[in-house]
Amino acid sequence: RAADLERRAALGVSHVLYEKSPGGIVASARRTERWREEVESAAGEHDVDPGLMEAMVLLESAGRPEVIAGDDPEAASGLAQILAGTATDLLGMKVDLARSRALTRRIAETEAAIARSKKRSRSEEPKARTEALMELRRLPVHERRLRARRAAVDERFDPEAALDGMGAYLEIAGERFGREDLATASYHMGIGNLENAIAAYREETPADDLGYARLFFDSSPLRNEEAWALLASLGDDSSTYLWRVLAAERVMDLYRDDRDELARLAELQGAKATQEEVFHPESETAPFAAPGDVQAALGDGTLLPLPDGEPYGYAVDPGMGELAAKLGVEPSLYRALRPEALATLIYMAARVRAINGGKGELTVTSTVRDDRYQRELLGVNDQATAAYSLHTTGYSFDVLRDYSGDRQAEAFQFMLDRLRALDVIDYAYEPEAIHVTVSDEAGPLLDL
Repeated sequence: RAADLERRAALGVSHVLYEKSPGGIVASARRTERWREEVESAAGEHDVDPGLMEAMVLLESAGRPEVIAGDDPEAASGLAQILAGTATDLLGMKVDLARSRALTRRIAETEAAIARSKKRSRSEEPKARTEALMELRRLPVHERRLRARRAAVDERFDPEAALDGMGAYLEIAGERFGREDLATASYHMGIGNLENAIAAYREETPADDLGYARLFFDSSPLRNEEAWALLASLGDDSSTYLWRVLAAERVMDLYRDDRDELARLAELQGAKATQEEVFHPESETAPFAAPGDVQAALGDGTLLPLPDGEPYGYAVDPGMGELAAKLGVEPSLYRALRPEALATLIYMAARVRAINGGKGELTVTSTVRDDRYQRELLGVNDQATAAYSLHTTGYSFDVLRDYSGDRQAEAFQFMLDRLRALDVIDYAYEPEAIHVTVSDEAGPLLDL
């Protein structure tokens, strides 16, 4: 079960890797792969998994040895994104922070000078262009020397030393926790924070060999609440770090073994603000073209009408399907979903109500559409798309961003994040609603 949860979680959170990788995921994987020999050396020295370390490099720095999380090198820096305090206090790395800061400022000034010279090199004035071209021969050499000097006083910017630091951390954390998954999860949240979450979990639910999948998925506002609160309080995606590392490991495997598939996934991941087109690619998913197609789908069970939501914790917006009259049909035609999407909506709403003390309803504002309805919507809704819409497949629904109070809003956010981590849904914020798309992983909810 833990392996399946890890697989699903890695898939569920993978969109962010494609969305935020500098230059795209393929370029980031290419930069990361060039450090493979150094990764294997450091991993061997510290008896850790080189594939896991390589994935962490992709996630942490996208293979860029000079990157800083902000402007100040006291923050996470270098190929392994190690904090200055962690580097010196835990890992015994050489970090002269004052000199590192001074050199970082000089590097930034040199980069700015290079940018100005590049602009001047396109000048129509011959003298200015010549001077700029001469500067462009000098400045990059000067910049490389500054970077070398910084790496000498701050080992986090020395790729081999940084990777050794990452390996050393994983070795220390592995000895502390006795498990690779916990050691990896602690790299982002810190050993102490993870120990506190484990202690809180065991206070309510005794567990000897507690893995991260169980800690994460068995903690919620309704069960092992203190452990969940500790993980949620970190607020910087620390709780999903392990899942993103596993997603990065899959990316690196695809880069080496199936680059065409990686490119295909990159295209699908980039099509929308979520990974909904990975769930249901346009080439494999027939939309409903016209009202008659929606009616036929309701007749054969491909779509199911929304039941009264009051017992489950949702209400149907009375304006849903309001453009139906323009197509000569009733609004109720556009109040339906695929069975797995409907099961997800019911499950989500019921859990939100339970977390909210048995009170409140979510308001569903949109479900299935057809292509003709979608075209009508373009004239009145600037959030509507003329491209492939998952609403026209019955896999998507929207929930109004209007809640009975903070507790209901927090409960809904928890369910969105938890179901995303299970690869059941992905979601996007729109000005007035949350747009939710359901994957095929929702199938088991049909049996609830």
